[in-house]
Amino acid sequence: MSGNEKSSGRMQDKVCIVTGAASGIGRATAMLLAQHGAKVVIADVTEDVIEGGASTAEAMRKVGLAGEFIRTDVGGGKDVDNLISSVVERHGRLDVIVNNACIRHARPLLDLEEADWQRMLNVNLTGVYRCCRAAIRQMVKQPLVGEVRGRIVNLSSQHGIIAAPQDLVYGVSKAGIAYLTRQVATDYAAQGIVCNAVAPGKIQTGAGGRAVDPDVLERANRRTPWPRLGAPGDVAHAILFLASAEATFITGAELMVDGGWIAA
Repeated sequence: MSGNEKSSGRMQDKVCIVTGAASGIGRATAMLLAQHGAKVVIADVTEDVIEGGASTAEAMRKVGLAGEFIRTDVGGGKDVDNLISSVVERHGRLDVIVNNACIRHARPLLDLEEADWQRMLNVNLTGVYRCCRAAIRQMVKQPLVGEVRGRIVNLSSQHGIIAAPQDLVYGVSKAGIAYLTRQVATDYAAQGIVCNAVAPGKIQTGAGGRAVDPDVLERANRRTPWPRLGAPGDVAHAILFLASAEATFITGAELMVDGGWIAA
């Protein structure tokens, strides 16, 4: 779907924040939500695109979509609070937050310095906690739209369920996100807050380094029953569903987007 095509209206005028939206899954998600009518805020520490090319906001403008960039480090509470307050000041409400921002520092236990452990947990897990808390503080004050005051979609991972070889803290952080999702969903369901997670498998985002290591790719292809690896758009469409009003009576769920890896 291009920006010139007519929106389906699935997210028409919904105010949505996507963290880590400069590149990869976050970028694809921001674009897709906007294509379906959302007012999208791109929250990231940079506008630089890992894959190269125009920034997410610029790419959206080129196809007639509106996207606003707010520089945000989810590793700091002040940035997160400022993000939410800025969005509400401009748009009057917050309908959806997609917590996608994360970093990676692949190391096994004996090679992992405590400072790196703390840094990754601070961004990957505590960052999601900060964003959920700030978003819910706003959402609970909003009137119900149907049955819902606000929706949260967190990015977990298949590697929060099975081991991430030689990558301890990434898997630990993603497992924590899955639990946080369930807890938030049950604690705030009565107040009309929906909270779900999407767990990607091996997604080819255009990043280099370990992501394109031949051994990593060989294992991923061997373990994935579907005859290809994932793309950012595969995950973005799952997020779109959970962010939309089509996802009724679904909260506390973790939706696998892994080409059958976990099922095999």
